[in-house]
Amino acid sequence: MKARNIIIILISSLFFTGCVVYSFYPLYTEKDLFANEILTGEWIDDDGSQWNFEHTYNGEKLPENIDSTSYILNLVDKDSLKSEFSVHIIKLGGDYFLDFYLEDFLGDNNLNLASFHIIPVHTFAKLTVTNNQLQINWFDQDWLEGLIKENKIRIHHEKNDDYILLTAKPCELQKFVTKYVNSKEAFKEGMEAVLTRK
Repeated sequence: MKARNIIIILISSLFFTGCVVYSFYPLYTEKDLFANEILTGEWIDDDGSQWNFEHTYNGEKLPENIDSTSYILNLVDKDSLKSEFSVHIIKLGGDYFLDFYLEDFLGDNNLNLASFHIIPVHTFAKLTVTNNQLQINWFDQDWLEGLIKENKIRIHHEKNDDYILLTAKPCELQKFVTKYVNSKEAFKEGMEAVLTRK
């Protein structure tokens, strides 16, 4: 595996540690997406990481081919390590949510035994927008595990010793996030990023 691919995998494991909820399916369906410029531009977080959101293109990179319902996030952390995510924004019950998915983690069709054991997943977060800031709060995996252990929630999932992977389809996931969007416990130990426009 090339050094570039190893770096991407390391970034994703550091960026999305066990403090976020993982999902096999996205939080959205195509009908949930809407044209917007909410994320567009360059942002910086409290650690000095650079977040650059750009719209994707349907086909050739021409103005008429811009897909204004989806983004590519180019993230450069404080150690200059780079990663790329596909990001989609949806609005449910008056709240914004983001769906993150690591893009092209294998890269250049460089397949080997190790790469066959890596499956990209979705993570999702609540988004709060102010004039020049974005606050992104990921749901906390430990909180979710507690709900499941106490039989307080029934959501399709698989669990091993280390992680819970939600296997619910988008409709079920949307019910889950809207039910707990105002729960402080849901985000208490989850990852948070506060981005300020550059």
